[in-house]
Amino acid sequence: MKNDAVSIVWFRQDLRVADNPALNAAAESGCVLPIYILDDVNAGDWSAGAASRSWLHQSLAALDESLNGSLLFFSGDATAIIAHLIEVFQVDAVFWNRCYEPWRIERDARIRTVLTSRNIRIESFNASLLWEPWTVCKGDGSPYRVFTPFYQKGCLSRPAPRSPLPAPARLRYADATAEPGLALEQLGLLPRHDWHRSLLAHWQIGEIAAQHRLEAFCEDSLASYREGRDFPALDATSRLSPHLHFGEVSPHQVWHRIENAAMNVTGDGPPHYLREIAWREFSYHLLYHFPRLPEANFNTRFDSFQWLDDDAALKTWQQGKTGFPIVDAGMRELWQTGYMHNRVRMIVASFLIKNMLIHWRAGEEWFWDCLVDADLASNSASWQWCAGSGADAAPYFRIFNPVLQSEKFDPDGEYLIRYCPELAPLPARFRHKPWEASDEVLRKAGIELGIDYPRPVLDLKTTRARALARFKALA
Repeated sequence: MKNDAVSIVWFRQDLRVADNPALNAAAESGCVLPIYILDDVNAGDWSAGAASRSWLHQSLAALDESLNGSLLFFSGDATAIIAHLIEVFQVDAVFWNRCYEPWRIERDARIRTVLTSRNIRIESFNASLLWEPWTVCKGDGSPYRVFTPFYQKGCLSRPAPRSPLPAPARLRYADATAEPGLALEQLGLLPRHDWHRSLLAHWQIGEIAAQHRLEAFCEDSLASYREGRDFPALDATSRLSPHLHFGEVSPHQVWHRIENAAMNVTGDGPPHYLREIAWREFSYHLLYHFPRLPEANFNTRFDSFQWLDDDAALKTWQQGKTGFPIVDAGMRELWQTGYMHNRVRMIVASFLIKNMLIHWRAGEEWFWDCLVDADLASNSASWQWCAGSGADAAPYFRIFNPVLQSEKFDPDGEYLIRYCPELAPLPARFRHKPWEASDEVLRKAGIELGIDYPRPVLDLKTTRARALARFKALA
């Protein structure tokens, strides 16, 4: 090893210094040139949405601080940018942690070909998944299509996830004066309006914040996770999904912290949480083996389904003005916080797809733009699951009744009034279905339906029957 060797460490979805194999390898090789490239050129239609970009800005700022202000920012085609940096800094090696989206796989393969032809050392590592997609397959080598055997026979039969790595004991940074890159603000990640300010006010962002969130979950909610996770008014879930997506915390760190916590926890909260982490793994397994998952029905029978093209209905759903409180509360939570409780995600998705008969792609695209945890694998797999067109999907006849779901999982309407405060004056039983309140009850609450809160935009019974008829026609 040359003492003056310069190695690029290319940060992507691994915005942390601990348990970062690429960073550790670069640190051992000599001077480190840490870079981040906003590559919308290759991302194309899957460039990050507005909420994700706002989070990314803050996460990069936190990472740059952890790297003593040495992180270099670039924007454009990663292939050309890395080739340029190799020339400028006489780079000996490039290190990165692997990504699994189809467009990233194709781009990284091109970069590897270019660098190999120039005799540049390249090393990539697994930092984002517990089990990489090609390591978990059935006995005949084919990919799993059902979650339970994927997890129990595929994942759990393999060696346990590796232990997290410590942060490098010492980092020596290359002199970057020859090519200082862009200022973070020049990446243009923040929207011109101030929507992101109220959005990000709900979050602490960065590696340190992710660790704090993980610890708080283990101490406060893990024991009761199985029972509490379905109740959106409770702080019973980890809310680690955006931290995991951007790699502020690794799944290895999460897995081992949960296993350690389980030794002091009674009940089955820990195994149920680890199972949810495995669902994330399953989504990436599907995306890797079926790269058209974000845009094409996994089950091709759904290609002939007759969707409705109703922009007005879609808009009422997006704006949280459907007249169904649990749906509206979820969509308003999404807009205000960049997040939505998982139980509510299933409810609003079922409502859009099966009551409104609007294509799952419309919901997927809206979530992609509005979620801070917008993840190509999880987003597309989850929407197809709800539609019935995906792998191991909910059956077509599983149509969530938003009123019954609301009454069961938010009995006092606490979650509802958090995001639909105009319903707070109503008695709890009418918060779920204000259209059933008498004129006197509405008058006392100061609510005029259609003015203060929308009337229902559809009839649940009629639209359920319509959906069932169309879904059955596919059989």
